[in-house]
Amino acid sequence: MVSGHSKDDMKTRSILIAAVMALLLLTSYAQAARIKDIGYINGLRPNQLIGYGLVVGLENTGDRVNTVFTIQSLTNMLEKMGIRVDPSTIRVNNIAAVAVTADLPPFAKIGNKIDVLVSSIGDARSLQGGTLLFAPMRGADGEVYAVAQGPVLLGGYVASGQGAQVQKNHVTAGRVANGATIERELNYQAINNESVMVSLRTPDFTTVNRLNDRINEVFPGSASAKDGATVAIAIPPQYRVNPVAFISAVENLEVLPGTFSKIVVNERTGTVVIGENVRIQTVAVSHGNISIQIKEQPTVSQPLPFAQGQTVVTPNTKMKVEEEKGRFFVMETGVTIRDLVTALNALGVSARDVISILQAVKAAGALHAELEVI
Repeated sequence: MVSGHSKDDMKTRSILIAAVMALLLLTSYAQAARIKDIGYINGLRPNQLIGYGLVVGLENTGDRVNTVFTIQSLTNMLEKMGIRVDPSTIRVNNIAAVAVTADLPPFAKIGNKIDVLVSSIGDARSLQGGTLLFAPMRGADGEVYAVAQGPVLLGGYVASGQGAQVQKNHVTAGRVANGATIERELNYQAINNESVMVSLRTPDFTTVNRLNDRINEVFPGSASAKDGATVAIAIPPQYRVNPVAFISAVENLEVLPGTFSKIVVNERTGTVVIGENVRIQTVAVSHGNISIQIKEQPTVSQPLPFAQGQTVVTPNTKMKVEEEKGRFFVMETGVTIRDLVTALNALGVSARDVISILQAVKAAGALHAELEVI
């Protein structure tokens, strides 16, 4: 009887261990990312393009007379069309000079369309409702790789009257969707059928090691980590006839990336982003706000009509100072991100106060994470 119970217990324990291992495996794969999402094939990168153009059709929100290069550009464009005008006689404010930028993706072919970003370089008040005219876009070598043209789309608007103005978002920069047509292709070297190099977008030795192990798990002996950001992969003989299929198989493998202990704060917007692995040593935090209110109520004393007296203005200032009582909150060693957020919420602090507290805790040496202020 004892032996039977012992076997049943061992069997039950084995089932529980297998279930836990399966749960851990599923959790790991749920947090995994494809290699193509965390890395890229060496040599395959976008190239920056830049151009200059005119946006027309604006409703009296374009560049003003003082923006000389806009008038010169308009004059040159009209002359190419056979129309000669005197630049000193041009008085239009429905045109704006803009810089046109875009990224030329790898393997872009002639006729492909890409988005372009249009930004005012003069004193235009808005590009709302404008259309970008023919604008050649050049690469670093000075060659024209694309030509942009089309309606400018803004992520906001502006409306004004004689005494008021309403504006949403930025209105002097916009996007032309599919506004540039590729006119020249970049010369890429043919894909090497013997080896390929994968580089991480964010260098990390832990991620590189896991990536190396994952590739060798599927293609034994093919991967070799070179440094904290690069893995060299030898293409197996059976794939050398079609290296594209091998690269496709590699970039779709899933790897669990390494995580960083990092906190990013934006003091301008009050945004706080805290990484998962942030840990804090035992520290006591107290936070209180000081509120100062100043109210001016001047007292005016005027003389009677036809009197020879003077008007006397007596300042009357009322000031009120309030200081909230700070409450100490103790955060123990090994506090996780969930505990940290709960503790800060318990203090009832705002996002900007959280930034001040995190900076103070970091200065005290109790925050084991990188604090980046942007």
